[in-house]
Amino acid sequence: MTLPLAIRTDLFTTSELRVQARRTRNRRTAMRMLAIANALEGISRAEAARVVGMERQALRDAVIRYNTEGLAGLQDRPKPGRRPRLNEAEQAVLRARILQGPDPARDGCQRWTLPLLCRWIETRFNKRLHPASLSRIVRGGLDLSRQKTRPVHPQADQKAQAAFVKGGCCAL
Repeated sequence: MTLPLAIRTDLFTTSELRVQARRTRNRRTAMRMLAIANALEGISRAEAARVVGMERQALRDAVIRYNTEGLAGLQDRPKPGRRPRLNEAEQAVLRARILQGPDPARDGCQRWTLPLLCRWIETRFNKRLHPASLSRIVRGGLDLSRQKTRPVHPQADQKAQAAFVKGGCCAL
């Protein structure tokens, strides 16, 4: 029978590990700390893992990560997740287009809405997006808010509006 994998004792004592386990917000990280603390106190590895609800192999993996990285090794690794629908270059083009605003003659609208942007993305990048998905991209990836500017009529007379604000109708 082989000897169990040695656990580093120079990082934390068992009581310090338990205190750290109480302070952490992540339950899985806390369970790994408690299992290592139990194993350091002399409980068999199988029993230490069973008490906190993990497998013996998971405890062995946690011990290896604890020995090499310390407490940071006991945290969950980031999951790869799904690739974004629009790559960074496409997102940069979309951001510039949103900030530039629509051209009424070319785009046929006064301001961007999510369905209109979805149609523009489909014609430009040949990718179909749902407005809800585009909303997550715009708010999260592009860091833009949903605030809208006040609508302006395309045939509005700016001089007449400025004169009205300054002196009323008599100033014309």
